[in-house]
Amino acid sequence: MNTSTTEPLTVADRCDRCGAQAYVRVLLSEGELFFCAHHARAHAPAYEDVAVEVQDETEKLLAEYGAGAMR
Repeated sequence: MNTSTTEPLTVADRCDRCGAQAYVRVLLSEGELFFCAHHARAHAPAYEDVAVEVQDETEKLLAEYGAGAMR
């Protein structure tokens, strides 16, 4: 699984589970999924083995809101 991509996520990218801002993009062989940090952690076991690429930008939360944002 590759963990890098060149196109950054924007505020327009929304979590497919709850609609919050997405900080993780999961590219699959057919399509992609977007997750907020909470749902990315919750669903990681399900997508880790099938993902072609995972773009994780959760470090933006730490930079902007500190360690409390990752709960």
